[in-house]
Amino acid sequence: MKQLDSQQPCPCGRLSGAGKAGKPLAYGACCGRWLEPSAQSATPPDAETLMRSRYSAFVLERAAYLQESWVASHRPERIEFDPATKWLGLDVRAHRVTSDTTAEVEFVARQKPANGPAVRLHERSRFVRETGRWLYVDGDQL
Repeated sequence: MKQLDSQQPCPCGRLSGAGKAGKPLAYGACCGRWLEPSAQSATPPDAETLMRSRYSAFVLERAAYLQESWVASHRPERIEFDPATKWLGLDVRAHRVTSDTTAEVEFVARQKPANGPAVRLHERSRFVRETGRWLYVDGDQL
């Protein structure tokens, strides 16, 4: 598991303020609120924030958080990481609430495996809210 100082820019790339003119949020003020052990009871308030925190969890190799934020019916038994993979960024393209308990987030995540070219994952992810908590269900690659 990788560590990140709470004052460093958050891996998810969320900016303060509106549009692309804002400054990058610090990890502690962004995804760190959900990923760090001191935040065990806190849950992201919407599907986009959950998706961003899951991206940061992949960057920081937080398997337990990823599994806890995955709906039980689709959750893998194990999550493995390649420590040599370099995560290059996240671009959230759209966030759409589809009902009181469902939402979709379209994003592009970029990574560079140790032995290969950079890869883009363009996905429309589905989320569900169960007992007040947003969970990742699955996604379609675009």
